[in-house]
Amino acid sequence: MAVPDFEQYVGTLGRLSVHVDPLAASEESDLIRAVADDLAGLQWIDADALEWWAATHADQAGLLGLVVGLTQERMKNVLRERFGTTSARQVALRSPAELIAYLDEEFDLLGVLAEHRHATFTFGDLLVARAGSRARAAAAGRSGRRIEDRIEQIALDLGLTVRTRTRFQGRGHDAPADLLVLRGDEPVIAVAAKGFDSTGSKLGDAVREIVEMASVRKPTQFVFAVVDGIGWLSRQSDLRRIHALWAGGEIDGLYTLATLDRFRDDLEQAARRLALL
Repeated sequence: MAVPDFEQYVGTLGRLSVHVDPLAASEESDLIRAVADDLAGLQWIDADALEWWAATHADQAGLLGLVVGLTQERMKNVLRERFGTTSARQVALRSPAELIAYLDEEFDLLGVLAEHRHATFTFGDLLVARAGSRARAAAAGRSGRRIEDRIEQIALDLGLTVRTRTRFQGRGHDAPADLLVLRGDEPVIAVAAKGFDSTGSKLGDAVREIVEMASVRKPTQFVFAVVDGIGWLSRQSDLRRIHALWAGGEIDGLYTLATLDRFRDDLEQAARRLALL
């Protein structure tokens, strides 16, 4: 049989998933509704009441994340960051007071519950809630951009000439760079800025970009990476690959937002070695 051409092949592609009404009854939706009814039925909302609820409903404690708009993945990530485990059940059994205090301090759990548990919502409110994934995607983009903005400002404060979201020429090939410091038109310092609070393929892409930057750099070029966000806690093997590049001298520095003072010092030192300052 003759091999069909590309257009013919594309014409045979079909949808794999089927539409599911997000409000349709299911075991999970029934559980969520039961938890909502339980929380709505509390006589009052304060830390003591929620600590009691978490300790006595440990199997459902993870659903407290839904109250403040956390996806299951995001809830696991924040728990790992704060408590060293992704299990809300374990934290609720071991430290219910700390769990409630953390969710309230970081996400206003008590305030959200007090305001929303007896509220009446409109169709518009429903659409806004369903658009939550879009809002989270936009927020994730702003989180990544936050690192780019910070490192760009540091470079500009030093009086360096920069270009953002570009590529630089190295040994025979080019590679991506979130920030590029130039000497005239020559790229001399390349910086990767990779911030993620969630997991996914973008983290793997970020690692590949940094590996690519390290592999094409010339001996006269500096490569730095600023990598932050709790999403990396779920991809520590990828994070170790980046750290190994630093430990092996293949990149010149690895930083987080908490260590940007060291990034500034190292960037300034590199700029002076390159006679940019």
